[in-house]
Amino acid sequence: MTGSADALVLEELIKRFPGDDGTELTVLSGVSCTIEPAETVAIVGPSGSGKSTLLNIIGALDKPTSGEVRLGDTDVTGLQGKALASFRASRVGFVFQDHHLLPQLTALENVLLPNLARAGDGEAEQRAEMLLERIGLANRQNAFPAQLSGGERQRVALARALINGAKLLLCDEPTGNLDRQTGARVVSLLLQLASQHGVTVLTVTHNVEQAARFSRCLQLRDGKLSPITAAQLKGGLQ
Repeated sequence: MTGSADALVLEELIKRFPGDDGTELTVLSGVSCTIEPAETVAIVGPSGSGKSTLLNIIGALDKPTSGEVRLGDTDVTGLQGKALASFRASRVGFVFQDHHLLPQLTALENVLLPNLARAGDGEAEQRAEMLLERIGLANRQNAFPAQLSGGERQRVALARALINGAKLLLCDEPTGNLDRQTGARVVSLLLQLASQHGVTVLTVTHNVEQAARFSRCLQLRDGKLSPITAAQLKGGLQ
């Protein structure tokens, strides 16, 4: 399975976990997919189907039992040591259901956190301010998380994920803790980042209404990934 030079390619990913009874539990059983740069893809599926596991493997937070993840010419599954740390720090950004902001830091300081390990980057604060302006929080950069709404906190988390120039954004239920209207705004921002700034967005969600807004929707079920149409989404996940 091939794509363009900067595509995200999943090749026959298998993931097994040891079971309590000594057997193995297969969560992913041959997942293959190609996602092009700046494409927006939603992954839906039943709870426990392996959606978060798949996201963690793509982002190099976990290893597959077998198979391969490639981002452009980089074999993600083969990265180790400094190369692995560099990939996580600069090429991929993560956004989770819980924003994970540090309460003692301002919005601006939280955005800058991933940059602390990068010595000699004098332009980081300027980039952080630009990101906060891009997501509509220029006037909230000195506010602490407790002073921000749920949607504002999640937008700060988005800016933090992009501070080091990541072009692949992995989102695990990013609107799960938000009300319908606020969640819709966050999805709109994700789609805008893709279209205007060339960010590839891969989102795991249970919200079929939001999933239908992405350029492509895939369903993970019984360890396999397959396309699902808007009509099927409206009919409910099986």
